[in-house]
Amino acid sequence: MTAFIDDHREVYGVEPICKVLPIAPSTYWLHALRKAKPERRSLREQRDEPRCELIERVWKENFEVYGVRKVWQQLVREGVGIARCTVERLMRRMNLRGVV
Repeated sequence: MTAFIDDHREVYGVEPICKVLPIAPSTYWLHALRKAKPERRSLREQRDEPRCELIERVWKENFEVYGVRKVWQQLVREGVGIARCTVERLMRRMNLRGVV
């Protein structure tokens, strides 16, 4: 939704678009601020970025067949302190799956 507003805000403006779409203008402006200044993101988002890189590296090194449990176990073996549920959440967000 914010991408749509970004694309059309020059023509219509943010406030009129937000009246039509189910989004508050303050929500859009907060998103724009966080996009411009990554240090203003939540601590969870800031921590997740390097963790996503680690998870993707382990998943690719193992021929993209590792699921949540095995990726998590490999990260623990490497000394990365991360919860299994965090690995599951991030893998779901990145659309990474093991072989079934």
